Amino acid sequence: MTDHFAAPTLFDLPPVKPRDLFEEFGMPPFSILDRRTGTWQDRKRRWLSLGIQSEIGRDDALIYQKPTEGAADVSRKIYELSQGTSVFDPVVAECAVRWYSARGGTVLDPFAGGSVRGIVSSVLGRPYIGIDLRPEQVAANEDQRHIADADCLPQWISGDSRRLDHLIDPDQQADLVFSCPPYFDLEQYSDDPDDLSAMTWDRFCVAYGDIIRLATERLRQDRFAVWVVGDLRDKRGILRGLVPETIAAFQRAGLQYYNSAITIDPIGTGAIVAGRRFRASRKLVTMHQHVLVFVKGDPKRAATWCKSTDPVIADEADDE
Repeated sequence: MTDHFAAPTLFDLPPVKPRDLFEEFGMPPFSILDRRTGTWQDRKRRWLSLGIQSEIGRDDALIYQKPTEGAADVSRKIYELSQGTSVFDPVVAECAVRWYSARGGTVLDPFAGGSVRGIVSSVLGRPYIGIDLRPEQVAANEDQRHIADADCLPQWISGDSRRLDHLIDPDQQADLVFSCPPYFDLEQYSDDPDDLSAMTWDRFCVAYGDIIRLATERLRQDRFAVWVVGDLRDKRGILRGLVPETIAAFQRAGLQYYNSAITIDPIGTGAIVAGRRFRASRKLVTMHQHVLVFVKGDPKRAATWCKSTDPVIADEADDE
């Protein structure tokens, strides 16, 4: 009787010890970033325990669709739960900064908003330059500089990013462009005609593209840009396509579309509105945002630079 070679089953193979992706990268570098998990929420709480209060500076100025007197109870409940404004997730910021830049590299944020991205960048050892149109927002952010890294304090500048060349030093370059832009008129931050959230859609797209171009002109060659953005609806309920508009703007600026991920967001008020909204209009409740990654120059060189300050990863890169 002839002996036949039997291929080993899964259980016969020696155990494989996976790398600790959480320890190395903060979160596993997957195209889905699940903000609902306990691990994510624990890490978010650790960041917020530093004293980050990104909502400060916007609650008085934010023009939000507050329910009118006599509005349905569900509308009032949604407003109460929303707290009137959106706050950037520090773990999303950590992933973007850790994955797509190296320690010591400068982060440029043309839509700074609250303090989160500046403080996270600072704590991770990246000098940060953020520009925001509203002086009161910049002042609120600066009040939180004491919780940043004293050796790498973030810098916030009050001004219109369409004049970026006049706001920062002519020789200033960035190693990561990282931002979350205003979602057109979804939240209106002021009545200033230079505020993108107060413009018409056509004007918004032109100004938005100009800001992306100006920011990426300051980005060094062989570097990444990370943009957190989502689509939104017009008054008829039709999606405007801010995501494809963003991709096109970066490509016009000469960058290449490199990675696409989504965040899966906590349900929150979605559970309250989903049934009513879908029955009335067949609109889905949005439970995600897009994390778009672009590269300027050679993606391999950009990736190598990101790994340059991590001796473990850098050594492994030499073997690839």
